[in-house]
Amino acid sequence: MDIVDRFISYTKINTTTDRDKGAAGIMPSSEGQRVLANKVAEELRALGLQDVKVSERAILTATLPANVDYPLPTVAFFGHLDTSAEQTTDTNAQILPYQGGDLCLNKEQQIFLRQSEFPELSEYIGDELIVTDGTSLLGADDKAAIASIVNMVQYLLQHPEIKHGAVKVGLVPDEEQGLRGSKVFDVKAFGADFAYTLDCCGIGELVYENWNAGDAEITFTGQSAHPMSAKGKLKNSLLMAHKFIAMLPGGEAPEYTDGREGYYWVKQLQGNSAKTLLKMDVRDFTEQGYQKRMAFLGKLAENCASLWGDGSVKCVLADRYANVFNSLQGENSYPIDIAVQAYRSRGIEPKVTPMRGGYDGSALSQNGLPCPNIFTGAHNFHSIYEYLPVKSLRAASEVLVEVVKQTHDRFKKNA
Repeated sequence: MDIVDRFISYTKINTTTDRDKGAAGIMPSSEGQRVLANKVAEELRALGLQDVKVSERAILTATLPANVDYPLPTVAFFGHLDTSAEQTTDTNAQILPYQGGDLCLNKEQQIFLRQSEFPELSEYIGDELIVTDGTSLLGADDKAAIASIVNMVQYLLQHPEIKHGAVKVGLVPDEEQGLRGSKVFDVKAFGADFAYTLDCCGIGELVYENWNAGDAEITFTGQSAHPMSAKGKLKNSLLMAHKFIAMLPGGEAPEYTDGREGYYWVKQLQGNSAKTLLKMDVRDFTEQGYQKRMAFLGKLAENCASLWGDGSVKCVLADRYANVFNSLQGENSYPIDIAVQAYRSRGIEPKVTPMRGGYDGSALSQNGLPCPNIFTGAHNFHSIYEYLPVKSLRAASEVLVEVVKQTHDRFKKNA
Protein backbone atom coordinates (compact mmCIF):
# COMPACT_ATOMS: atom_id res chain seq x y z
CA MET A 1 0.00 0.00 0.00
CA ASP A 2 1.23 3.49 -0.82
CA ILE A 3 2.05 5.66 2.19
CA VAL A 4 -0.54 8.31 1.26
CA ASP A 5 -3.34 5.75 0.99
CA ARG A 6 -2.19 4.22 4.25
CA PHE A 7 -2.27 7.55 6.04
CA ILE A 8 -5.72 8.44 4.74
CA SER A 9 -7.05 5.03 5.82
CA TYR A 10 -5.87 5.83 9.36
CA THR A 11 -7.58 9.24 9.35
CA LYS A 12 -10.92 7.50 8.79
CA ILE A 13 -10.74 6.06 12.31
CA ASN A 14 -11.75 8.60 14.94
CA THR A 15 -9.18 8.38 17.73
CA THR A 16 -9.97 11.60 19.59
CA THR A 17 -8.64 11.36 23.13
CA ASP A 18 -11.33 11.54 25.82
CA ARG A 19 -10.17 13.75 28.68
CA ASP A 20 -12.96 12.73 31.05
CA LYS A 21 -12.21 9.03 30.70
CA GLY A 22 -8.51 9.74 30.86
CA ALA A 23 -9.00 11.63 34.12
CA ALA A 24 -10.85 8.57 35.40
CA GLY A 25 -7.81 6.40 34.66
CA ILE A 26 -9.24 4.64 31.61
CA MET A 27 -6.69 3.70 28.93
CA PRO A 28 -7.17 3.96 26.08
CA SER A 29 -9.54 6.80 26.75
CA SER A 30 -11.34 6.21 23.42
CA GLU A 31 -12.12 2.93 21.67
CA GLY A 32 -11.05 4.31 18.31
CA GLN A 33 -7.47 4.11 19.52
CA ARG A 34 -7.85 0.37 20.09
CA VAL A 35 -9.43 0.00 16.65
CA LEU A 36 -6.47 1.74 15.04
CA ALA A 37 -3.95 -0.29 17.07
CA ASN A 38 -5.59 -3.53 15.93
CA LYS A 39 -5.70 -2.37 12.32
CA VAL A 40 -1.98 -1.53 12.33
CA ALA A 41 -1.23 -4.81 14.11
CA GLU A 42 -2.91 -6.75 11.31
CA GLU A 43 -0.95 -4.79 8.71
CA LEU A 44 2.32 -5.55 10.49
CA ARG A 45 1.49 -9.24 10.78
CA ALA A 46 0.66 -9.33 7.08
CA LEU A 47 4.03 -7.78 6.33
CA GLY A 48 5.75 -10.49 8.35
CA LEU A 49 6.74 -8.81 11.60
CA GLN A 50 7.09 -10.92 14.71
CA ASP A 51 5.79 -10.62 18.27
CA VAL A 52 3.01 -8.28 17.19
CA LYS A 53 0.95 -7.54 20.30
CA VAL A 54 -1.78 -5.12 21.34
CA SER A 55 -2.14 -4.90 25.11
CA GLU A 56 -5.29 -4.29 27.12
CA ARG A 57 -4.30 -0.63 27.16
CA ALA A 58 -3.98 -0.60 23.34
CA ILE A 59 -0.18 -0.37 23.44
CA LEU A 60 1.13 -1.96 20.24
CA THR A 61 4.59 -3.54 20.00
CA ALA A 62 6.18 -5.45 17.14
CA THR A 63 9.59 -6.58 15.91
CA LEU A 64 11.24 -6.72 12.51
CA PRO A 65 13.99 -9.32 13.02
CA ALA A 66 17.58 -8.62 12.05
CA ASN A 67 18.72 -9.91 8.68
CA VAL A 68 22.39 -10.15 9.71
CA ASP A 69 24.18 -12.68 11.91
CA TYR A 70 26.35 -10.23 13.85
CA PRO A 71 25.27 -8.21 16.88
CA LEU A 72 23.81 -4.75 16.37
CA PRO A 73 21.84 -2.49 18.72
CA THR A 74 18.07 -2.54 18.41
CA VAL A 75 16.47 0.69 17.23
CA ALA A 76 12.78 1.46 17.76
CA PHE A 77 10.28 3.92 16.33
CA PHE A 78 7.25 5.31 18.18
CA GLY A 79 4.03 7.06 17.28
CA HIS A 80 0.88 7.78 19.27
CA LEU A 81 -2.63 6.62 18.47
CA ASP A 82 -4.76 9.46 19.77
CA THR A 83 -5.61 12.82 18.29
CA SER A 84 -6.20 16.01 20.26
CA ALA A 85 -9.56 16.85 21.81
CA GLU A 86 -9.79 20.31 20.21
CA GLN A 87 -12.09 18.80 17.59
CA THR A 88 -14.07 15.57 18.00
CA THR A 89 -15.71 15.26 14.60
CA ASP A 90 -14.75 12.68 11.99
CA THR A 91 -12.00 13.55 9.54
CA ASN A 92 -12.78 14.09 5.86
CA ALA A 93 -9.30 14.13 4.37
CA GLN A 94 -8.65 15.34 0.84
CA ILE A 95 -5.58 15.80 -1.34
CA LEU A 96 -5.34 19.18 -3.06
CA PRO A 97 -2.66 20.55 -5.39
CA TYR A 98 -1.10 23.74 -4.07
CA GLN A 99 -0.09 26.41 -6.55
CA GLY A 100 0.30 29.29 -4.11
CA GLY A 101 -2.05 31.80 -2.50
CA ASP A 102 -5.09 30.73 -0.48
CA LEU A 103 -6.34 27.14 -0.64
CA CYS A 104 -10.08 26.52 -0.42
CA LEU A 105 -10.84 23.68 1.99
CA ASN A 106 -14.61 24.01 2.00
CA LYS A 107 -16.36 25.97 -0.72
CA GLU A 108 -19.79 25.69 0.87
CA GLN A 109 -18.63 27.08 4.21
CA GLN A 110 -15.97 29.35 2.67
CA ILE A 111 -13.13 27.91 4.75
CA PHE A 112 -9.68 28.73 3.38
CA LEU A 113 -6.11 27.86 4.31
CA ARG A 114 -4.72 31.37 3.90
CA GLN A 115 -1.12 32.08 2.98
CA SER A 116 -1.22 35.37 4.88
CA GLU A 117 -1.87 33.43 8.09
CA PHE A 118 0.48 30.55 7.29
CA PRO A 119 3.35 32.00 5.24
CA GLU A 120 5.32 28.73 5.33
CA LEU A 121 2.86 27.50 2.69
CA SER A 122 5.11 29.19 0.12
CA GLU A 123 7.65 26.42 0.73
CA TYR A 124 5.18 23.86 -0.69
CA ILE A 125 4.15 25.47 -3.97
CA GLY A 126 3.90 22.69 -6.54
CA ASP A 127 3.33 20.03 -3.90
CA GLU A 128 0.13 18.22 -3.00
CA LEU A 129 -1.28 18.92 0.45
CA ILE A 130 -3.36 16.53 2.51
CA VAL A 131 -5.97 18.63 4.32
CA THR A 132 -9.47 18.33 5.77
CA ASP A 133 -12.68 20.02 4.70
CA GLY A 134 -12.12 22.56 7.46
CA THR A 135 -14.51 20.93 9.96
CA SER A 136 -12.08 18.68 11.86
CA LEU A 137 -8.46 17.98 12.63
CA LEU A 138 -6.51 16.07 10.01
CA GLY A 139 -4.91 13.74 12.55
CA ALA A 140 -1.41 13.92 11.10
CA ASP A 141 -0.60 14.31 14.79
CA ASP A 142 0.20 11.49 14.96
CA LYS A 143 -1.14 9.25 12.18
CA ALA A 144 1.49 10.58 9.80
CA ALA A 145 4.03 8.99 12.14
CA ILE A 146 2.25 5.65 12.09
CA ALA A 147 2.04 5.68 8.29
CA SER A 148 5.74 6.57 8.04
CA ILE A 149 6.76 3.77 10.39
CA VAL A 150 4.69 1.09 8.66
CA ASN A 151 5.90 2.29 5.27
CA MET A 152 9.50 2.09 6.48
CA VAL A 153 8.98 -1.51 7.60
CA GLN A 154 7.38 -2.37 4.27
CA TYR A 155 10.31 -0.85 2.38
CA LEU A 156 12.91 -2.75 4.38
CA LEU A 157 11.11 -6.04 3.75
CA GLN A 158 10.88 -5.27 0.03
CA HIS A 159 14.62 -4.52 -0.06
CA PRO A 160 16.42 -7.33 1.78
CA GLU A 161 19.72 -6.04 0.41
CA ILE A 162 19.49 -3.34 3.10
CA LYS A 163 21.23 -4.96 6.05
CA HIS A 164 19.92 -4.13 9.51
CA GLY A 165 19.67 -5.26 13.09
CA ALA A 166 16.37 -5.78 14.88
CA VAL A 167 13.91 -2.91 14.42
CA LYS A 168 11.04 -2.44 16.84
CA VAL A 169 7.75 -0.59 16.56
CA GLY A 170 5.82 0.95 19.44
CA LEU A 171 2.48 2.76 19.35
CA VAL A 172 1.00 4.25 22.50
CA PRO A 173 -2.37 5.75 23.46
CA ASP A 174 -3.31 9.07 25.04
CA GLU A 175 -0.18 11.10 24.38
CA GLU A 176 -2.40 14.17 24.23
CA GLN A 177 -3.22 13.77 27.94
CA GLY A 178 0.19 14.11 29.49
CA LEU A 179 2.03 11.24 27.76
CA ARG A 180 -0.10 8.66 29.57
CA GLY A 181 0.72 5.76 27.27
CA SER A 182 4.47 6.25 27.22
CA LYS A 183 4.59 6.71 30.98
CA VAL A 184 3.32 3.15 31.53
CA PHE A 185 5.24 1.66 28.59
CA ASP A 186 7.47 -1.24 29.70
CA VAL A 187 10.81 -0.11 28.32
CA LYS A 188 12.74 -3.02 29.84
CA ALA A 189 10.49 -5.71 28.36
CA PHE A 190 10.50 -3.95 24.98
CA GLY A 191 14.22 -4.53 24.60
CA ALA A 192 15.30 -1.62 22.40
CA ASP A 193 18.62 0.15 22.89
CA PHE A 194 17.51 3.54 21.58
CA ALA A 195 14.50 4.95 19.81
CA TYR A 196 12.91 7.81 17.93
CA THR A 197 9.45 9.27 18.18
CA LEU A 198 7.81 10.97 15.23
CA ASP A 199 5.65 13.80 16.44
CA CYS A 200 5.24 17.37 15.20
CA CYS A 201 7.12 19.64 12.95
CA GLY A 202 7.74 20.46 9.32
CA ILE A 203 10.28 18.70 7.14
CA GLY A 204 13.80 18.87 8.51
CA GLU A 205 13.00 19.65 12.12
CA LEU A 206 14.84 17.57 14.71
CA VAL A 207 14.08 17.69 18.42
CA TYR A 208 16.32 16.45 21.19
CA GLU A 209 15.65 19.11 23.79
CA ASN A 210 12.44 19.83 25.63
CA TRP A 211 11.29 20.97 29.03
CA ASN A 212 12.10 19.71 32.44
CA ALA A 213 8.49 19.91 33.58
CA GLY A 214 6.83 20.02 36.97
CA ASP A 215 3.49 20.71 38.60
CA ALA A 216 2.72 22.85 41.63
CA GLU A 217 -0.48 22.79 43.66
CA ILE A 218 -0.71 25.45 46.33
CA THR A 219 -3.64 25.44 48.74
CA PHE A 220 -4.49 28.62 50.65
CA THR A 221 -6.63 28.20 53.76
CA GLY A 222 -8.24 31.29 55.21
CA GLN A 223 -10.88 32.03 57.79
CA SER A 224 -14.42 32.80 56.71
CA ALA A 225 -16.59 35.34 58.51
CA HIS A 226 -19.76 37.27 57.86
CA PRO A 227 -18.84 40.69 56.42
CA MET A 228 -20.83 42.50 59.10
CA SER A 229 -18.44 41.20 61.76
CA ALA A 230 -15.43 40.37 59.62
CA LYS A 231 -13.00 42.99 60.89
CA GLY A 232 -9.98 41.30 62.44
CA LYS A 233 -11.43 37.85 61.74
CA LEU A 234 -11.75 37.31 57.97
CA LYS A 235 -8.70 35.85 56.24
CA ASN A 236 -9.53 35.76 52.55
CA SER A 237 -7.79 32.81 50.84
CA LEU A 238 -8.53 34.25 47.39
CA LEU A 239 -6.55 37.37 48.23
CA MET A 240 -3.75 35.20 49.62
CA ALA A 241 -3.55 33.42 46.28
CA HIS A 242 -3.52 36.69 44.35
CA LYS A 243 -0.73 38.05 46.55
CA PHE A 244 1.24 34.84 46.01
CA ILE A 245 0.84 35.13 42.23
CA ALA A 246 1.93 38.79 42.37
CA MET A 247 5.21 37.69 43.96
CA LEU A 248 6.14 35.44 41.00
CA PRO A 249 9.02 36.79 38.88
CA GLY A 250 7.74 39.36 36.41
CA GLY A 251 7.93 38.40 32.74
CA GLU A 252 8.53 34.69 33.42
CA ALA A 253 5.23 33.45 32.02
CA PRO A 254 4.42 31.67 28.73
CA GLU A 255 3.12 34.83 27.07
CA TYR A 256 6.45 36.61 27.64
CA THR A 257 8.93 33.86 26.79
CA ASP A 258 10.19 31.86 23.84
CA GLY A 259 13.12 29.70 22.74
CA ARG A 260 14.86 28.20 25.78
CA GLU A 261 13.38 30.65 28.28
CA GLY A 262 11.60 28.94 31.16
CA TYR A 263 8.46 30.07 32.96
CA TYR A 264 5.86 29.73 35.69
CA TRP A 265 2.37 29.20 34.26
CA VAL A 266 -0.63 30.01 36.42
CA LYS A 267 -3.12 27.54 34.97
CA GLN A 268 -6.03 27.29 37.37
CA LEU A 269 -7.41 29.20 40.35
CA GLN A 270 -10.55 28.05 42.11
CA GLY A 271 -12.08 28.44 45.52
CA ASN A 272 -13.70 30.93 47.85
CA SER A 273 -12.70 33.12 50.76
CA ALA A 274 -12.19 30.09 53.00
CA LYS A 275 -10.06 27.88 50.75
CA THR A 276 -8.46 28.40 47.33
CA LEU A 277 -6.45 26.04 45.11
CA LEU A 278 -3.82 27.37 42.72
CA LYS A 279 -2.40 25.04 40.05
CA MET A 280 0.76 25.94 38.18
CA ASP A 281 3.12 24.47 35.59
CA VAL A 282 6.86 24.95 35.99
CA ARG A 283 9.13 24.68 32.94
CA ASP A 284 12.85 25.05 32.29
CA PHE A 285 15.27 23.56 29.75
CA THR A 286 18.13 23.10 32.23
CA GLU A 287 18.05 20.80 35.24
CA GLN A 288 19.63 23.52 37.39
CA GLY A 289 17.09 26.11 36.28
CA TYR A 290 14.21 23.70 36.86
CA GLN A 291 15.33 22.82 40.37
CA LYS A 292 15.81 26.51 41.14
CA ARG A 293 12.26 27.30 40.04
CA MET A 294 10.75 24.48 42.09
CA ALA A 295 12.78 25.51 45.14
CA PHE A 296 11.64 29.13 44.70
CA LEU A 297 7.97 28.11 44.85
CA GLY A 298 8.58 25.99 47.91
CA LYS A 299 10.38 28.82 49.70
CA LEU A 300 7.77 31.40 48.68
CA ALA A 301 5.02 29.17 50.11
CA GLU A 302 7.02 28.71 53.31
CA ASN A 303 7.52 32.46 53.73
CA CYS A 304 3.85 33.19 53.07
CA ALA A 305 2.84 30.59 55.66
CA SER A 306 5.10 32.33 58.18
CA LEU A 307 3.37 35.61 57.38
CA TRP A 308 -0.23 34.37 57.31
CA GLY A 309 -0.09 31.69 59.99
CA ASP A 310 0.34 27.96 60.43
CA GLY A 311 -1.73 25.90 57.99
CA SER A 312 -2.49 28.87 55.77
CA VAL A 313 -0.35 27.70 52.81
CA LYS A 314 0.36 24.15 51.66
CA CYS A 315 2.60 23.60 48.62
CA VAL A 316 2.84 20.25 46.78
CA LEU A 317 5.49 20.01 44.05
CA ALA A 318 5.76 17.10 41.61
CA ASP A 319 7.95 16.26 38.62
CA ARG A 320 6.10 15.56 35.36
CA TYR A 321 8.84 14.71 32.87
CA ALA A 322 12.49 15.51 32.20
CA ASN A 323 14.33 17.07 29.28
CA VAL A 324 15.19 14.39 26.73
CA PHE A 325 18.65 15.94 26.36
CA ASN A 326 19.47 14.80 29.89
CA SER A 327 19.66 11.26 28.44
CA LEU A 328 21.50 12.17 25.23
CA GLN A 329 24.75 13.71 26.37
CA GLY A 330 28.37 12.55 26.05
CA GLU A 331 28.75 8.95 24.89
CA ASN A 332 24.96 8.64 24.78
CA SER A 333 24.62 11.25 22.02
CA TYR A 334 24.86 8.71 19.18
CA PRO A 335 21.08 8.67 18.46
CA ILE A 336 21.38 12.37 17.62
CA ASP A 337 24.41 11.75 15.38
CA ILE A 338 22.59 8.95 13.55
CA ALA A 339 19.54 11.14 12.95
CA VAL A 340 21.65 14.02 11.62
CA GLN A 341 23.46 11.67 9.22
CA ALA A 342 20.13 10.19 8.11
CA TYR A 343 18.66 13.62 7.35
CA ARG A 344 21.70 14.70 5.36
CA SER A 345 21.85 11.45 3.41
CA ARG A 346 18.38 12.37 2.09
CA GLY A 347 19.46 15.93 1.26
CA ILE A 348 17.65 17.41 4.27
CA GLU A 349 19.52 19.84 6.49
CA PRO A 350 18.48 19.30 10.12
CA LYS A 351 16.69 22.20 11.79
CA VAL A 352 17.42 21.56 15.45
CA THR A 353 14.41 22.83 17.41
CA PRO A 354 14.02 22.97 21.20
CA MET A 355 10.46 21.81 21.89
CA ARG A 356 8.55 24.00 24.32
CA GLY A 357 6.44 21.07 25.41
CA GLY A 358 6.55 17.35 26.03
CA TYR A 359 6.36 14.34 23.75
CA ASP A 360 6.41 10.59 24.31
CA GLY A 361 10.19 10.58 24.06
CA SER A 362 10.28 12.62 27.27
CA ALA A 363 8.81 9.75 29.29
CA LEU A 364 10.61 7.03 27.33
CA SER A 365 13.99 8.71 27.79
CA GLN A 366 13.39 9.23 31.49
CA ASN A 367 12.59 5.51 31.78
CA GLY A 368 15.86 4.49 30.12
CA LEU A 369 15.19 4.57 26.38
CA PRO A 370 17.00 7.57 24.77
CA CYS A 371 14.58 9.04 22.28
CA PRO A 372 15.01 12.10 20.00
CA ASN A 373 12.11 13.21 17.82
CA ILE A 374 11.97 13.12 14.00
CA PHE A 375 9.61 15.25 11.91
CA THR A 376 6.35 13.98 10.42
CA GLY A 377 6.19 16.88 7.95
CA ALA A 378 2.82 18.19 9.17
CA HIS A 379 1.87 21.73 10.18
CA ASN A 380 -0.77 23.39 12.38
CA PHE A 381 -1.35 20.54 14.81
CA HIS A 382 -4.55 20.71 16.89
CA SER A 383 -6.18 22.95 14.29
CA ILE A 384 -8.73 22.61 11.50
CA TYR A 385 -5.96 24.12 9.34
CA GLU A 386 -3.66 21.16 9.90
CA TYR A 387 -2.01 20.11 6.66
CA LEU A 388 0.52 17.53 5.51
CA PRO A 389 2.58 17.99 2.33
CA VAL A 390 2.82 14.67 0.50
CA LYS A 391 6.54 15.10 -0.22
CA SER A 392 7.20 15.71 3.48
CA LEU A 393 5.30 12.57 4.48
CA ARG A 394 7.36 10.50 2.06
CA ALA A 395 10.56 12.18 3.27
CA ALA A 396 9.80 11.27 6.90
CA SER A 397 9.58 7.59 6.03
CA GLU A 398 12.71 7.78 3.89
CA VAL A 399 14.61 9.27 6.84
CA LEU A 400 13.54 6.32 8.99
CA VAL A 401 15.00 3.91 6.44
CA GLU A 402 18.22 5.93 6.53
CA VAL A 403 18.28 5.77 10.33
CA VAL A 404 18.21 1.98 10.08
CA LYS A 405 20.99 2.05 7.48
CA GLN A 406 23.12 4.44 9.50
CA THR A 407 22.66 2.33 12.62
CA HIS A 408 23.94 -0.72 10.73
CA ASP A 409 26.93 1.09 9.23
CA ARG A 410 27.91 2.78 12.49
CA PHE A 411 27.89 -0.35 14.63
CA LYS A 412 28.98 -2.96 12.09
CA LYS A 413 32.53 -1.63 12.47
CA ASN A 414 32.52 -2.85 16.06
CA ALA A 415 30.65 -6.09 15.45
